[in-house]
Amino acid sequence: MMHNTVGWHVEMEFEEDDQHTRAAALVRLPDGSEVRGRGRASRHRTDSNQPRVGEEIAAARALNDIAMSLLTKAHEEIDQASGRASHPIHV
Repeated sequence: MMHNTVGWHVEMEFEEDDQHTRAAALVRLPDGSEVRGRGRASRHRTDSNQPRVGEEIAAARALNDIAMSLLTKAHEEIDQASGRASHPIHV
């Protein structure tokens, strides 16, 4: 059995103000294609100012956006190769 190691590169950028954090994520796939995702987090005015927590929440949402796009992309490729409709399972 032969094993391959493949790496994917993910970039994450944030825009923040006192109340909001926005994240933009980008994953570059080995075939040269890119998948992008976005996420947001908002701080309630009574919460303490913890920028890293906002970044973590916004990043998780951006990565979740990428995950859903990757599932869709994979099933489109399965459908194209097989000539029939696959059924994505969204976790």
